[in-house]
Amino acid sequence: MSDTIFHKIIRREIPATIVYEDEQVIGFKDIAPQAPVHVLFVPKVDIATLNDVQPSQAETIGRLHIAAADYAKRQGFAEDGYRVVMNCNGDGGQTVFQVHLHLLAGAPLGRFGTPK
Repeated sequence: MSDTIFHKIIRREIPATIVYEDEQVIGFKDIAPQAPVHVLFVPKVDIATLNDVQPSQAETIGRLHIAAADYAKRQGFAEDGYRVVMNCNGDGGQTVFQVHLHLLAGAPLGRFGTPK
């Protein structure tokens, strides 16, 4: 496995506020939130960017979305709505090179500002 900050969180080498975990995915609060709710969902397998996803890993990418939806439902904001985003490479805004999905919620889109 690579050695990004996300890999260190998966291996429990650095602390994080983990809010979701199953066999394939870990979810934790972003340390620099861009919305009142900002959670990152990361696969436990090493995939640097969306460009690197293989057809055999389609289920893994789908699991990120299912985990995010499950979290939104359990936290009670699924009906109000939320955004999921995946960045790819530098021009796409990716700063940690391990595939991950951002879940943003807690305010209407366009009103994400100072987190609560």
